[in-house]
Amino acid sequence: MLVTGASGFLGRHLTNTEASDGWEIYAPSSTALDVRNRELVDDEITGWQPNAVVHLAYRKDDRRSIVQGSANVARAAAAAGARLVHVSTDVVFGGRAAPYVETDELAPFGDYGTWKAEAERAVAELAADSVIVRTSLMYGTANLAVIQRDVDDVLSGRSSMRFFTDEWRCPVHAIDVATAIARIADRHDVRGVLHVAGPEAITRADLARRFATWLGHDPARVPTATIAESGMQRAGRIVLDTSRAAALGLRCRTVDEVLRPS
Repeated sequence: MLVTGASGFLGRHLTNTEASDGWEIYAPSSTALDVRNRELVDDEITGWQPNAVVHLAYRKDDRRSIVQGSANVARAAAAAGARLVHVSTDVVFGGRAAPYVETDELAPFGDYGTWKAEAERAVAELAADSVIVRTSLMYGTANLAVIQRDVDDVLSGRSSMRFFTDEWRCPVHAIDVATAIARIADRHDVRGVLHVAGPEAITRADLARRFATWLGHDPARVPTATIAESGMQRAGRIVLDTSRAAALGLRCRTVDEVLRPS
């Protein structure tokens, strides 16, 4: 399995844990494999001839790395006859009351969501055997995600961030996403889009309170706001329907299951 972006948060959970047991992992650095460089990507993937390619690499503020990089990886994976797992995001949707299923029309909110939607379309066109995994807010336990460090920073007096009471997502432990990726990487019967996310919708404020408790802070001290009060333009409710993944035996745990006191 060749993994791009292996040094990132999800990449570390995939390559440095039991999630990828049974796979021989090749994880080139971003210097060795700049996904924006088509020739380099072609040489690396077709030269190594992996059974599977997991594409995680991107820079959030760089359209070229997201769109062109994804196209380069998809094209090279197809040429090498490798199974491609491309990881995308729930913000390819703009928010609504009802959960989103895999076949819903993309309606991104903001540049990042727009670029990830473009990347999805490129992957679907260039790598017919691929699976596009859409996920939501990821967090960790042995390693903390940015969304967890934000809570610690606020409650330790290092930040004045507030957490929204009207922004709903489906948070998921990164190890659950990594495990799902490793399991479907050699399942050629699974194609197209697959939602892999937590089984419950939680507001950012409620999630922050749960992280606060787990980190040893008083959850009542978590500062909150609404999106309107913040003056920001954000999608309010993005909930992924994960019933297709569940039917494949891919189960993600609730936040309380993961953070339950030992």
